[in-house]
Amino acid sequence: MKPYWTGVFPAITTQLHQDGSLNLDATAAHAEVLIRSGVQGLIFLGSLGENQSLTAPEKRTVLEAMVQAVHGRVPVLSGVAESCVAEAVRYVQDGTRLGADGFMVMPPMIYKSPDPRESLFHFRAVARATDRPLMIYNNPISYGHDLTPELFAELASHKNFVALKESSGNTRRLTDLRRVCGDRYALFTGVDDLVLESAILGIDGWVAGSGIAFPEENQHFWELTRAGDWDAARDLYQWFTPLLHLDVNPKFVQYIKLAVQEVGLGQEWVRAPRLTLTGAERKAVLKIIHDGMLARPKLKKSKPAKVSGKR
Repeated sequence: MKPYWTGVFPAITTQLHQDGSLNLDATAAHAEVLIRSGVQGLIFLGSLGENQSLTAPEKRTVLEAMVQAVHGRVPVLSGVAESCVAEAVRYVQDGTRLGADGFMVMPPMIYKSPDPRESLFHFRAVARATDRPLMIYNNPISYGHDLTPELFAELASHKNFVALKESSGNTRRLTDLRRVCGDRYALFTGVDDLVLESAILGIDGWVAGSGIAFPEENQHFWELTRAGDWDAARDLYQWFTPLLHLDVNPKFVQYIKLAVQEVGLGQEWVRAPRLTLTGAERKAVLKIIHDGMLARPKLKKSKPAKVSGKR
């Protein structure tokens, strides 16, 4: 089965003013740069987009504005990170009405559940609430709900589940997903500093985080993996890896927003309870970012890949 979505679908930050209010113009401007780099989709309001820190009206405002800004050039997905099933259902219904091309669905965020029945109930209810395609986000490290390959097989009967974002940190899962589910789903990695390893094992896409600050290099790296040019990909990965590590820290939102700021693509302001970095931590992260900028490789220009999966 041909995957519905493929390629780089970066998770974009929600840009804010220093007072914490939404900066829609800056968010749209960053999206524009990413589109020009050749990405094949955009994910707004994911964890990196500070979904859980925004109010319900704000989320809908961001989604509506970004659908208009992108204007059909690539698929626009929204994260779904509600704390209960009813709110998740309401959000995807509203998002469908606002023109979202699809959704990346996280598990219920209110508690860590050891009972897979509850996770499956949540995802099935969301699937029934929209006809849009859905990416399921598995991140047991952060969210305490582990969707195993066998559980994904149980969800396969819902046709609008088309892709999986696998962020368990265990690359063995990719092989097991293919073994158990075949080609039922498009497989995306969501762990930046495992992207080369994941690409070798066989993935269809990448929900990129740190790369939103380095979109040209991020897209070029992905295209090297598609071409099977593993030597060149490995060389670029050596440069990229310290920056990709920024994606796997509990303060990944602050780290990546700081990187976005330093390259001139946005600002570091975050929504409380997150706070901007200070002191030695800020200095250490800035060193990683600035070292990466100084060693930024010169790339051979290549044509962006064709957009896949546009409704």
